[in-house]
Amino acid sequence: MSKQHTYTTTDKLITKITAWIAGIIALALCGWGIVTLYNLYNYEETDDAQVEEYINPITSRVSGYIKEIRYDENQDVKKGDTLLIIDNREYALQKEEGEAGLQNARSQVAVLESNVQTAAKIAQVNNAQIDAVKAKLVRQQQEYDRYKKLFDAESATKQQLENVKSGLDVAQSDYQAALSNYQASLSKVNDSRAQINPVISEIKRRELMLQRNQLDVSYTVITAPYNGKMGRRTIQAGQQIQVGQTLAFIVDKETGKWVIANFKETQLKYLQTGKTVQITADAYPNTKITGSVISFSPATGSRFSLLPPDNSTGNFVKIAQRIPVKIKITDNGAVVGLLSAGMNASVSVSKNALGHE
Repeated sequence: MSKQHTYTTTDKLITKITAWIAGIIALALCGWGIVTLYNLYNYEETDDAQVEEYINPITSRVSGYIKEIRYDENQDVKKGDTLLIIDNREYALQKEEGEAGLQNARSQVAVLESNVQTAAKIAQVNNAQIDAVKAKLVRQQQEYDRYKKLFDAESATKQQLENVKSGLDVAQSDYQAALSNYQASLSKVNDSRAQINPVISEIKRRELMLQRNQLDVSYTVITAPYNGKMGRRTIQAGQQIQVGQTLAFIVDKETGKWVIANFKETQLKYLQTGKTVQITADAYPNTKITGSVISFSPATGSRFSLLPPDNSTGNFVKIAQRIPVKIKITDNGAVVGLLSAGMNASVSVSKNALGHE
């Protein structure tokens, strides 16, 4: 005699619930499959993307001891804010020494210009003496000529002629001496003027040195080059630093943020400069961020590596290469302000926006 199976009300209820759950799961899988197929058909995506910002080092242009640090880690700073101060006493002394040397050189120019004026006045006096001595010479020459005629006419003695000749010789010597003194005074004027040019050059050199000293003093106060956010602090007050030493890192907030997305070479046909894309940061997966393609890398990422692959060696395996694509974040949403450099992201681009066949 066969045993007849009977279903209780509970069994029927369980069967019905199981059927409904299976149906819901099937519908969910169908919906997920349809959405996935739709996205695959209409969008190209990559999850090989990162958020980027300009991160620049703050370096020292002078050496010395850190006197004061005025920023903390992860602090927002404005352009021109003082970040740290270096002990400037040594550079201040050099500046004062340069100012004293410059003042001394300028004083020398004043002295030389006074000497030129004095020599010029002496030259004027000597020139005036030339006229007086020349007049005396002319008178002595006339006197000699008169006595020479008298001597020839035997109306004057030889002694008288010799006395007059001696006076003429003295007058000629005085005239030559006056000319020599005048020429000497003119040479002294020229010499004094010639000494001014080297001193003027020295003044220019000292002015440049003073400007350098002033720059060194200004370099002891290190300020923020732009609006940004400071990174990790690794220095302390009293620490000795050297020229060119990296003191901190600052993230530039003025130039904005962008994403470097590494698309496969087979996906590039759907991209072009200015194309709008959708960005999703892994930290905020429920928020879509709008971006715009700015540029494409001139070569694949592997070509920029230290040892780029050489496919001509014989061991060739065809691998889809990736091209870095720079994408500017054009969205101004609140989430954009929370993004930090290095965060992972996903980028999707529509296949139909460009009308590719």
